[in-house]
Amino acid sequence: MRAIWKGAVSFGLVNVPVRLYSATENHDLSFHQVRASDGSRIKYKRVAQADGEEVAYKEIAKAYETEDGKTVILTEEDLASLPNRSSKEIAVERFVPVAQIDPMLYDKAYYIEPDAMGAKAYGLLREALRESERVAVVTVSVRTRMTMAVLRVVEDAIVLQTLLWPDEIRDSSQLDHLDEVSEPKEAEVAMARMLIDSMSGDFEPEGHVDDFKEAVEALVQNKIAGGDVTESPDAEEEADSGEVVDLLAALQRSVDRAKAGRGEGAGTTPAKTTPATTTPAKKTAEKKTPEKKTAEKKTAAKKAG
Repeated sequence: MRAIWKGAVSFGLVNVPVRLYSATENHDLSFHQVRASDGSRIKYKRVAQADGEEVAYKEIAKAYETEDGKTVILTEEDLASLPNRSSKEIAVERFVPVAQIDPMLYDKAYYIEPDAMGAKAYGLLREALRESERVAVVTVSVRTRMTMAVLRVVEDAIVLQTLLWPDEIRDSSQLDHLDEVSEPKEAEVAMARMLIDSMSGDFEPEGHVDDFKEAVEALVQNKIAGGDVTESPDAEEEADSGEVVDLLAALQRSVDRAKAGRGEGAGTTPAKTTPATTTPAKKTAEKKTPEKKTAEKKTAAKKAG
Protein backbone atom coordinates (compact mmCIF):
# COMPACT_ATOMS: atom_id res chain seq x y z
CA MET A 1 0.00 0.00 0.00
CA ARG A 2 1.10 3.57 -0.66
CA ALA A 3 0.69 6.29 1.95
CA ILE A 4 -1.69 9.03 0.80
CA TRP A 5 -1.06 11.40 3.71
CA LYS A 6 1.64 12.04 6.30
CA GLY A 7 1.14 13.99 9.48
CA ALA A 8 0.56 13.45 13.18
CA VAL A 9 -2.16 12.53 15.66
CA SER A 10 -2.27 14.86 18.64
CA PHE A 11 -4.18 14.26 21.88
CA GLY A 12 -3.35 16.40 24.86
CA LEU A 13 0.42 16.88 24.87
CA VAL A 14 1.05 13.61 23.01
CA ASN A 15 2.03 13.81 19.35
CA VAL A 16 2.18 10.68 17.18
CA PRO A 17 3.80 10.91 13.69
CA VAL A 18 1.70 8.73 11.37
CA ARG A 19 0.98 7.81 7.75
CA LEU A 20 -2.46 7.26 6.27
CA TYR A 21 -3.41 4.43 3.92
CA SER A 22 -6.70 3.71 2.16
CA ALA A 23 -8.28 0.77 4.02
CA THR A 24 -10.69 -0.21 1.24
CA GLU A 25 -10.62 -0.69 -2.53
CA ASN A 26 -13.41 -0.79 -5.07
CA HIS A 27 -13.97 -4.05 -6.95
CA ASP A 28 -17.08 -2.95 -8.83
CA LEU A 29 -17.32 -4.23 -12.39
CA SER A 30 -16.76 -1.70 -15.14
CA PHE A 31 -18.34 -2.01 -18.58
CA HIS A 32 -17.36 0.01 -21.67
CA GLN A 33 -19.94 1.35 -24.08
CA VAL A 34 -19.23 0.22 -27.64
CA ARG A 35 -20.94 0.03 -31.01
CA ALA A 36 -22.55 -3.41 -31.15
CA SER A 37 -21.61 -4.06 -34.80
CA ASP A 38 -17.82 -3.86 -34.40
CA GLY A 39 -16.94 -3.08 -30.76
CA SER A 40 -15.74 0.46 -31.46
CA ARG A 41 -15.59 2.51 -28.23
CA ILE A 42 -18.12 5.29 -27.68
CA LYS A 43 -16.57 8.69 -26.91
CA TYR A 44 -18.23 11.69 -25.35
CA LYS A 45 -17.58 15.32 -26.10
CA ARG A 46 -18.05 18.34 -23.85
CA VAL A 47 -20.68 20.46 -25.56
CA ALA A 48 -22.51 23.59 -24.49
CA GLN A 49 -26.19 23.04 -23.85
CA ALA A 50 -27.12 26.39 -25.41
CA ASP A 51 -25.83 25.71 -28.94
CA GLY A 52 -24.37 22.20 -28.98
CA GLU A 53 -20.87 23.53 -29.74
CA GLU A 54 -17.91 21.54 -28.39
CA VAL A 55 -16.11 23.38 -25.58
CA ALA A 56 -12.33 23.23 -25.08
CA TYR A 57 -11.21 22.19 -21.61
CA LYS A 58 -9.45 25.53 -21.02
CA GLU A 59 -12.77 27.33 -21.56
CA ILE A 60 -14.61 25.36 -18.89
CA ALA A 61 -15.22 27.06 -15.54
CA LYS A 62 -16.82 25.95 -12.28
CA ALA A 63 -20.28 27.24 -11.40
CA TYR A 64 -22.59 27.05 -8.40
CA GLU A 65 -26.33 26.74 -8.90
CA THR A 66 -28.57 28.28 -6.24
CA GLU A 67 -31.79 26.71 -5.02
CA ASP A 68 -33.85 29.09 -7.19
CA GLY A 69 -31.93 28.07 -10.34
CA LYS A 70 -29.45 30.96 -10.64
CA THR A 71 -25.98 30.10 -11.95
CA VAL A 72 -22.95 31.81 -10.40
CA ILE A 73 -19.64 31.30 -12.23
CA LEU A 74 -16.61 31.01 -9.95
CA THR A 75 -13.22 32.10 -11.30
CA GLU A 76 -9.84 30.67 -10.29
CA GLU A 77 -9.32 33.79 -8.18
CA ASP A 78 -12.63 33.16 -6.40
CA LEU A 79 -11.66 29.58 -5.60
CA ALA A 80 -8.20 30.63 -4.39
CA SER A 81 -9.79 33.01 -1.89
CA LEU A 82 -11.73 30.19 -0.14
CA PRO A 83 -10.45 28.72 3.15
CA ASN A 84 -7.96 25.93 2.46
CA ARG A 85 -7.30 24.09 5.67
CA SER A 86 -4.66 21.63 4.53
CA SER A 87 -3.46 20.81 8.04
CA LYS A 88 -1.05 17.93 8.65
CA GLU A 89 -2.49 17.29 12.09
CA ILE A 90 -5.25 14.93 13.24
CA ALA A 91 -6.46 16.79 16.28
CA VAL A 92 -8.46 14.81 18.86
CA GLU A 93 -11.32 16.94 20.20
CA ARG A 94 -12.98 14.44 22.58
CA PHE A 95 -13.50 10.76 23.29
CA VAL A 96 -17.10 9.56 23.00
CA PRO A 97 -18.91 6.20 23.46
CA VAL A 98 -19.01 4.10 20.29
CA ALA A 99 -22.80 3.76 20.50
CA GLN A 100 -23.25 7.53 20.10
CA ILE A 101 -21.97 7.46 16.50
CA ASP A 102 -24.78 6.57 14.11
CA PRO A 103 -23.34 4.04 11.57
CA MET A 104 -25.02 6.04 8.80
CA LEU A 105 -22.44 8.77 9.40
CA TYR A 106 -19.48 6.50 8.63
CA ASP A 107 -17.84 7.18 5.27
CA LYS A 108 -14.31 6.39 4.01
CA ALA A 109 -11.91 4.28 6.11
CA TYR A 110 -8.12 4.70 6.36
CA TYR A 111 -5.48 2.72 8.21
CA ILE A 112 -3.15 4.75 10.41
CA GLU A 113 0.42 3.49 10.72
CA PRO A 114 3.00 5.05 13.06
CA ASP A 115 6.44 6.22 12.06
CA ALA A 116 9.27 4.52 13.92
CA MET A 117 9.55 7.47 16.30
CA GLY A 118 5.86 7.32 17.20
CA ALA A 119 5.40 3.58 17.77
CA LYS A 120 5.25 3.82 21.57
CA ALA A 121 2.72 6.69 21.62
CA TYR A 122 0.69 4.86 18.93
CA GLY A 123 0.45 1.80 21.15
CA LEU A 124 -0.64 3.96 24.10
CA LEU A 125 -3.47 5.56 22.09
CA ARG A 126 -4.56 2.20 20.66
CA GLU A 127 -4.85 0.54 24.06
CA ALA A 128 -6.58 3.57 25.59
CA LEU A 129 -9.23 3.46 22.87
CA ARG A 130 -9.64 -0.30 23.16
CA GLU A 131 -10.05 -0.40 26.92
CA SER A 132 -12.31 2.65 27.16
CA GLU A 133 -14.65 1.35 24.41
CA ARG A 134 -14.70 4.86 23.04
CA VAL A 135 -13.76 6.48 19.75
CA ALA A 136 -11.82 9.70 19.31
CA VAL A 137 -13.65 12.46 17.45
CA VAL A 138 -11.13 14.37 15.31
CA THR A 139 -10.91 16.92 12.53
CA VAL A 140 -8.64 16.24 9.58
CA SER A 141 -7.95 17.54 6.10
CA VAL A 142 -7.20 14.59 3.81
CA ARG A 143 -7.74 16.21 0.42
CA THR A 144 -7.74 19.97 1.07
CA ARG A 145 -11.22 19.96 2.65
CA MET A 146 -11.54 19.71 6.41
CA THR A 147 -13.87 16.98 7.63
CA MET A 148 -15.01 15.23 10.77
CA ALA A 149 -13.68 11.74 11.51
CA VAL A 150 -13.25 9.23 14.30
CA LEU A 151 -10.33 7.09 15.41
CA ARG A 152 -11.24 3.53 16.34
CA VAL A 153 -9.36 0.27 16.79
CA VAL A 154 -9.73 -2.58 14.29
CA GLU A 155 -7.66 -5.62 15.33
CA ASP A 156 -4.15 -4.17 15.85
CA ALA A 157 -4.56 -1.01 13.79
CA ILE A 158 -6.03 2.39 14.50
CA VAL A 159 -8.49 3.28 11.76
CA LEU A 160 -9.46 6.81 10.82
CA GLN A 161 -13.01 6.83 9.50
CA THR A 162 -14.31 10.04 7.97
CA LEU A 163 -17.85 11.07 8.82
CA LEU A 164 -20.57 12.63 6.75
CA TRP A 165 -21.81 16.01 7.85
CA PRO A 166 -25.19 15.81 9.62
CA ASP A 167 -26.96 17.64 6.79
CA GLU A 168 -25.77 14.94 4.38
CA ILE A 169 -28.06 12.37 6.02
CA ARG A 170 -31.54 12.55 4.53
CA ASP A 171 -34.51 12.89 6.86
CA SER A 172 -36.56 9.68 6.94
CA SER A 173 -39.72 11.73 7.48
CA GLN A 174 -39.56 12.60 3.77
CA LEU A 175 -40.60 9.03 2.94
CA ASP A 176 -44.19 8.94 1.73
CA HIS A 177 -45.65 5.74 3.13
CA LEU A 178 -44.24 5.34 6.64
CA ASP A 179 -47.50 6.62 8.12
CA GLU A 180 -49.30 3.68 6.51
CA VAL A 181 -47.35 1.14 8.59
CA SER A 182 -49.64 -0.33 11.27
CA GLU A 183 -48.69 -1.67 14.69
CA PRO A 184 -48.32 -5.48 14.68
CA LYS A 185 -50.19 -7.74 17.06
CA GLU A 186 -48.41 -9.25 20.07
CA ALA A 187 -48.72 -12.77 18.65
CA GLU A 188 -47.12 -11.62 15.39
CA VAL A 189 -44.23 -10.00 17.26
CA ALA A 190 -43.69 -13.17 19.29
CA MET A 191 -43.58 -15.27 16.12
CA ALA A 192 -41.12 -12.85 14.54
CA ARG A 193 -38.88 -13.13 17.63
CA MET A 194 -38.91 -16.93 17.34
CA LEU A 195 -37.89 -16.64 13.70
CA ILE A 196 -35.07 -14.27 14.59
CA ASP A 197 -33.83 -16.62 17.32
CA SER A 198 -33.86 -19.57 14.92
CA MET A 199 -31.82 -17.62 12.37
CA SER A 200 -29.39 -15.98 14.80
CA GLY A 201 -25.62 -16.32 14.38
CA ASP A 202 -22.36 -14.41 14.01
CA PHE A 203 -21.60 -12.12 11.12
CA GLU A 204 -19.11 -13.79 8.77
CA PRO A 205 -18.47 -11.52 5.77
CA GLU A 206 -16.23 -14.18 4.17
CA GLY A 207 -19.35 -16.28 3.64
CA HIS A 208 -20.85 -13.65 1.35
CA VAL A 209 -19.71 -13.55 -2.27
CA ASP A 210 -20.35 -11.20 -5.15
CA ASP A 211 -22.15 -13.78 -7.30
CA PHE A 212 -22.87 -11.22 -10.04
CA LYS A 213 -19.17 -10.42 -10.45
CA GLU A 214 -18.25 -14.11 -10.49
CA ALA A 215 -20.97 -14.85 -13.05
CA VAL A 216 -19.81 -12.04 -15.35
CA GLU A 217 -16.17 -13.17 -15.15
CA ALA A 218 -17.19 -16.79 -15.91
CA LEU A 219 -19.33 -15.63 -18.84
CA VAL A 220 -16.44 -13.60 -20.27
CA GLN A 221 -14.02 -16.52 -19.95
CA ASN A 222 -16.48 -18.85 -21.69
CA LYS A 223 -16.84 -16.40 -24.57
CA ILE A 224 -13.06 -16.10 -24.89
CA ALA A 225 -12.67 -19.89 -24.86
CA GLY A 226 -15.31 -20.17 -27.57
CA GLY A 227 -13.59 -17.57 -29.75
CA ASP A 228 -16.43 -15.09 -29.31
CA VAL A 229 -14.11 -12.07 -29.12
CA THR A 230 -14.45 -8.84 -31.08
CA GLU A 231 -11.28 -7.10 -32.21
CA SER A 232 -12.10 -3.44 -31.76
CA PRO A 233 -11.10 -1.24 -34.72
CA ASP A 234 -9.83 1.25 -32.14
CA ALA A 235 -7.29 -1.20 -30.69
CA GLU A 236 -4.45 -0.33 -33.08
CA GLU A 237 -5.00 3.38 -32.61
CA GLU A 238 -4.99 2.99 -28.82
CA ALA A 239 -1.83 0.88 -28.95
CA ASP A 240 -0.03 3.46 -31.07
CA SER A 241 -0.90 6.19 -28.60
CA GLY A 242 1.03 4.45 -25.79
CA GLU A 243 4.73 3.85 -25.24
CA VAL A 244 6.49 2.13 -28.15
CA VAL A 245 8.25 -0.93 -26.71
CA ASP A 246 9.26 -2.71 -29.95
CA LEU A 247 10.52 -0.20 -32.52
CA LEU A 248 10.75 -2.78 -35.31
CA ALA A 249 7.15 -3.90 -34.72
CA ALA A 250 6.01 -0.27 -34.70
CA LEU A 251 7.76 0.37 -38.02
CA GLN A 252 6.20 -2.77 -39.54
CA ARG A 253 2.74 -1.61 -38.45
CA SER A 254 3.42 1.76 -40.07
CA VAL A 255 4.48 0.09 -43.34
CA ASP A 256 1.42 -2.18 -43.30
CA ARG A 257 -0.86 0.79 -42.67
CA ALA A 258 0.69 2.73 -45.55
CA LYS A 259 0.26 -0.27 -47.87
CA ALA A 260 -3.34 -0.70 -46.79
CA GLY A 261 -3.93 2.93 -47.67
CA ARG A 262 -2.69 2.21 -51.21
CA GLY A 263 -4.85 -0.90 -51.48
CA GLU A 264 -1.94 -3.34 -51.09
CA GLY A 265 -1.91 -6.33 -48.80
CA ALA A 266 -0.17 -5.90 -45.45
CA GLY A 267 3.17 -7.65 -45.09
CA THR A 268 3.57 -8.43 -48.82
CA THR A 269 5.72 -6.95 -51.57
CA PRO A 270 3.68 -5.45 -54.41
CA ALA A 271 4.24 -7.09 -57.84
CA LYS A 272 6.07 -4.92 -60.40
CA THR A 273 4.23 -4.22 -63.64
CA THR A 274 5.78 -3.20 -66.97
CA PRO A 275 4.19 -2.46 -70.34
CA ALA A 276 3.43 -5.64 -72.29
CA THR A 277 5.33 -4.45 -75.39
CA THR A 278 8.62 -4.12 -73.53
CA THR A 279 8.75 -7.23 -71.35
CA PRO A 280 12.13 -9.04 -71.36
CA ALA A 281 10.41 -12.31 -72.28
CA LYS A 282 8.98 -10.84 -75.50
CA LYS A 283 12.32 -9.30 -76.46
CA THR A 284 13.99 -12.70 -76.11
CA ALA A 285 11.32 -14.32 -78.26
CA GLU A 286 11.75 -11.70 -81.00
CA LYS A 287 15.57 -11.99 -81.17
CA LYS A 288 16.60 -13.99 -84.33
CA THR A 289 19.28 -16.74 -84.17
CA PRO A 290 21.88 -17.26 -87.06
CA GLU A 291 20.17 -20.52 -88.05
CA LYS A 292 16.84 -18.76 -88.34
CA LYS A 293 18.39 -16.01 -90.52
CA THR A 294 19.92 -18.66 -92.93
CA ALA A 295 16.59 -20.48 -93.26
CA GLU A 296 14.81 -17.24 -94.04
CA LYS A 297 17.39 -16.41 -96.79
CA LYS A 298 16.87 -19.86 -98.47
CA THR A 299 13.11 -19.41 -98.43
CA ALA A 300 13.43 -15.98 -100.03
CA ALA A 301 15.79 -17.38 -102.77
CA LYS A 302 13.31 -20.16 -103.69
CA LYS A 303 10.52 -17.62 -103.99
CA ALA A 304 12.69 -15.44 -106.26
CA GLY A 305 13.66 -18.47 -108.49
